[in-house]
Amino acid sequence: MVDDDLEVVEDADHFLREIRLGRGRAELTTKAYAEGLVLFLRWCVSTGRDWRTAAREMGLFILWLRWTGNGGQRQVVVPGPGTKPVRGDTRINKVLTAVRMFLVHAVTNKAVPASVLEQIYELSDDHDLPLAARGESGAMRHRLRAHHRLQEPETEVDRASDEEVIALFLACRSARDRLIMLLLSRVGLRPAQVAGLRRRDPHLLLDSSVTGLQRRRRPRACRPASEREQRVVEVEEVVGDARGLPGRAGIRPVRAGTA
Repeated sequence: MVDDDLEVVEDADHFLREIRLGRGRAELTTKAYAEGLVLFLRWCVSTGRDWRTAAREMGLFILWLRWTGNGGQRQVVVPGPGTKPVRGDTRINKVLTAVRMFLVHAVTNKAVPASVLEQIYELSDDHDLPLAARGESGAMRHRLRAHHRLQEPETEVDRASDEEVIALFLACRSARDRLIMLLLSRVGLRPAQVAGLRRRDPHLLLDSSVTGLQRRRRPRACRPASEREQRVVEVEEVVGDARGLPGRAGIRPVRAGTA
């Protein structure tokens, strides 16, 4: 990351390298963090604030994010009646997440005082969590909860209808394309997850009881494609049985316990 004079912003650059190389996050994830940091540092510069102590005025940063465009030249935000916000609550929350991670990284590396953590997080216990989420020990646990987080509106998922899925399935010209359609529509994998699959990756089991799955997971339960971990999802027979796909999909189910 560079400033207007094309000089490297050392603290931000060190954080992004740690995210991308040290923690192995995806390139798009690192890019999203960088975009959030650019907005934060731009706000600090345009309002004459030191980023090391600006966390105590995070509410003003949220106001700036909501009403100031990418130019960020205005220091006073005065939205008029009926003005449409520049950024929605979901986008602002993502920016705040990047800023919090950056500040935590700076605290860890002694670039900012530890008191900054008290300005962006509050210490809370686990009494508001369901019993199943508290652990078996029964002891009270504490966790950090972000001070500044907007309430995101509930949005209805605009999914394809069954008729549209069938039409797309019938329009496929190969078993590969039909398998992709099934993985997207019936299993709930994300496009990036399907695009990254290789023949050696799936291991389909005839019996899923060994995995401990009690019900089929919905698409919202899928891990992001940037997480490089093995995932277990339950699929329907029409997806797992290659013989049920015209032209054979090239993936066959295997017995539990085999690789």
